[in-house]
Amino acid sequence: MKIYERYLAREIYAATALVLVAFLALFAFFDLIHEFEDLGKGGYQLHQAVTYVTLTMPGRVYELFPIAVLIGTLYGLTLLARHSEITVLRASGLSTAALLGSLAKIGIVFALLTFVFGEFIAPPAEKAAQELRLKATSEVVAQEFRTGLWVKDELSFVNVQEVLPDATLRKIRIYQFSPRYELLSISEAASAAFQPPDQWKLEDVVQTLFEGEQARVARSPEMEWRSALNPDIVPVLMVVPERMSLPTLYAYIRHLAENQQKTERYEIALWKKIFYPMATLVMMVLALPFAYLHSRMTAVSIKVFAGVMMGITFHMLNGLFSHLGVINGWLPFFSAITPSALFLLAAAGMLWWVERR
Repeated sequence: MKIYERYLAREIYAATALVLVAFLALFAFFDLIHEFEDLGKGGYQLHQAVTYVTLTMPGRVYELFPIAVLIGTLYGLTLLARHSEITVLRASGLSTAALLGSLAKIGIVFALLTFVFGEFIAPPAEKAAQELRLKATSEVVAQEFRTGLWVKDELSFVNVQEVLPDATLRKIRIYQFSPRYELLSISEAASAAFQPPDQWKLEDVVQTLFEGEQARVARSPEMEWRSALNPDIVPVLMVVPERMSLPTLYAYIRHLAENQQKTERYEIALWKKIFYPMATLVMMVLALPFAYLHSRMTAVSIKVFAGVMMGITFHMLNGLFSHLGVINGWLPFFSAITPSALFLLAAAGMLWWVERR
């Protein structure tokens, strides 16, 4: 790495780290205030709330990385431009293409960090946070659903009222259908515990069997139930796709496809997970045109404010195109890459404008 690239890297890394820490402190404060509402519920205490918020911070880092990189790069480059250092570099023969190449080298670190946080740090930390909170408050994961969780498993439809932190199921109903979708039986169980590799142990089972025009009821203290569901898939039903890891998303997409269910939302999330680290590079390109504007024309504070607004816009567009993709049946690849592509085009247009001035 050349001397000026090391200098740029130091300034951009320092500014981005400062912005990211400030964002995390702000979000941690508001998240902790939100947790105060549940203090005293069950055994939920202040130290557990602090631990919960701390464990959710890797997920916040993953979400905020592109925005922090945009603001940090914009701030770092603007300060260099204010001291005429960018002007000196350009006067020394440094072209825009060469400067973009230098920013790409610096940005690779941000892209790798975003990928590492999104795949290896945030998912297990988020799972640990939810388990800690649920155990402390004695709440059930599925309480927000009025009728519990509904899952299609081959020719069966499964309704689960409660899912405990250890993946134990409670109050289960299994509607078994024939290939012609004739209702064969309804099985109700008080609880179910998973037994590897592919079955559950149902307890306190009441079966209603439909035989022609007659129905009979059978009771059993225990019954084995084979299903494609497992403790790795069940938590997926209660987690937003954007917080899942790539292997988990891929496994659940296959599960949905095998059961002839819609996979668009999860496929979009899968592609977004692939492209999201690259968004940090797009943000750095977007920040470059601001460095070319003379500091007397635009104050540093105004440029930073513009960076904040662009970062918020990018975050909103990511969510908007995900929803539009599901509603309109767009290709998942298109829905995932469009926000980054739009911002890259905007950056190219701004660079063209400042170069022609």
